[in-house]
Amino acid sequence: MSALLDSLAAGFQGDAARRAELDGLLEDGLPPPRAEAWKYTSLRQLERRSFGVAKAVAVDPALLAAIPAPRLVFVNGCFDAALSDLSALPAGLDLRPLSQLLQGDDPRALAFLERRYLRVDEPFARLNAALAREGAVIRVNAGAMIEAPLHLVQVGAADAAAGDVAWHLRHFVELREGARLTIVEHELASGDHAHLGNALLHAHVAHDAQLTQARIQTAAPRATLFARTDVVLAQSAGYDRTDLELGAALTRHELNVRLEGDGANWRADGVLLADGRRHVDTRLGIEHAALDTTSNFVWRGLASRRGHAVFHGGILIHQGADGTDADLSNKNLLLANTAEIDTQPTLEIHADDVKAVHGATVGQLDPTALFYLRSRGLPEAQARTLLTGAFCREVVTRIDAAPVRALCETALDGALERVTT
Repeated sequence: MSALLDSLAAGFQGDAARRAELDGLLEDGLPPPRAEAWKYTSLRQLERRSFGVAKAVAVDPALLAAIPAPRLVFVNGCFDAALSDLSALPAGLDLRPLSQLLQGDDPRALAFLERRYLRVDEPFARLNAALAREGAVIRVNAGAMIEAPLHLVQVGAADAAAGDVAWHLRHFVELREGARLTIVEHELASGDHAHLGNALLHAHVAHDAQLTQARIQTAAPRATLFARTDVVLAQSAGYDRTDLELGAALTRHELNVRLEGDGANWRADGVLLADGRRHVDTRLGIEHAALDTTSNFVWRGLASRRGHAVFHGGILIHQGADGTDADLSNKNLLLANTAEIDTQPTLEIHADDVKAVHGATVGQLDPTALFYLRSRGLPEAQARTLLTGAFCREVVTRIDAAPVRALCETALDGALERVTT
């Protein structure tokens, strides 16, 4: 057994089903380096580390000054009622910490916890299914139009007494027919630490509902983060998403969406920023399983110094999914010869009447554009900053909601300044 799994299993609390989930993972172990889904992201060093059980830690409220209500805050995976602000939840929106529901007696409220994971290549989803006891449970009534964004905040906080700790968050989002909701996920750092965060989010978007989501990841430079998002879209449902991967030492996000209803649509954009020795891995799993569904993706990757960015965009068009329109673009900039970028777009089609485009590029800053800016009197560093910023900001400009766009612009500008100076 690895030191990692051994230390995480020591904190087990749960029923027989969860115990079986954990025992299965302990028997299988972590994926080997030759596993296809993990060949660009080695777990060898992580496997040798140990983590304690996370406990509540005090955090300076000023850290959240720019994040408005309503917000639900977790510190090292523990719900923080003092930092959260749910006093003005709009009608039609029900939001509760998972820990409160676990204390209740209505099993229907927690049916999503019954989902199990069996594949060897999804170890952190299996860990989450076995160990998660906190998260956000969000439900929006049919026809409810929730205008103000809902903020889910995860703060990784240094804890000298506990050392390196791990937490597992399980979120559930349900939008009923015709509902509208915007969620902004924030990953923040309070002090220097090397904790492990593991989050799993399920979302069900009903007929004609619209979910908009942004994830701004600015975790501590030595942190490790694993995230998985599984979304199912019903008939005419919509899902718009933006991801900014700007922090942590090792981060991996598996984003899986199944367009299950006719006319469903999904737009997902993101920026992967791998500077220093950071390793950033994002995997998209797109399933078109109904008529006349659409998906559109614009992802940008940057790698500098000894950073490593990994992107996998897999599109699967099922038999009978006629009328599918899928478009995936992944462009990447190498800012140093010592950096690395691996990109892997894949397309599998089992239907006839479809339109599908996917492509990926890896290159460097355009020397002609760089020369033009320098000929106009700009120093080389400033010229590089302008070109790099323009390359990434296409993602942010596609965000419709002005408050969300402003938060993303601020986070992205700060990260780009760090990389280009």
